[in-house]
Amino acid sequence: MTLRIVIADDHVMFRSGLRAVLDAQPDMSCVADVGDGYSAVEAVRALRPDLAILDVRMPKLDGIAAARELVPATKDLKVVLLTTFDADDYVRKALASGVSGFVLKSLPPEELVTAIRVAARGDTYIDPSITRRLVPRLADVLVPNTPPRSTAPGVDRLTAREHEVFLLMAAGFSNAEISDQLYVGSQTVKTHVSRVLAKLGLRDRVHAVRFAHHYGLIEQHDTSGL
Repeated sequence: MTLRIVIADDHVMFRSGLRAVLDAQPDMSCVADVGDGYSAVEAVRALRPDLAILDVRMPKLDGIAAARELVPATKDLKVVLLTTFDADDYVRKALASGVSGFVLKSLPPEELVTAIRVAARGDTYIDPSITRRLVPRLADVLVPNTPPRSTAPGVDRLTAREHEVFLLMAAGFSNAEISDQLYVGSQTVKTHVSRVLAKLGLRDRVHAVRFAHHYGLIEQHDTSGL
């Protein structure tokens, strides 16, 4: 099945380049590209795409405001926000708006394609550089009323290596960075990540951050020494 996508960005060259990258994918098709948030909302309403890629800063209506309007009103639509600016406030507002992805424009094209696929399947993708820097703030957004600490369900089922991978993942490390940190192959890391998420009943990395902070696991462990 082809993923139908609307792109909204006020920089014509970037928009055109992104469209070319997406149209080159066998499972993606850009059905519209527009230059402002208002036009993005109109295009989504008219074309009913599977996913919208919105620049955070656009004329008429910014990407976050457009997402706030589209996410609750458009069934099954996934929204990925793009930005040059990784200011904390943008990330907080973006996550609160219910988007499925928040990535920097500096992300390599292949990683952006990965982010789109992650969002399209119903998971959440946050640029790794943002996640690591803002782990405490992400937890505040995702878990606004953190209950008292208690034993984290499922953690005792993790092997020692899976526990290390979980803590690094929850701290925002990418698979490649975990591989370097633990001196294991990338495929091994992928296997550990899948097993960790399955054992803990978590959907994706963002939920791993949420889980870790929900139970105070990051505060209890220093990942810098792993």
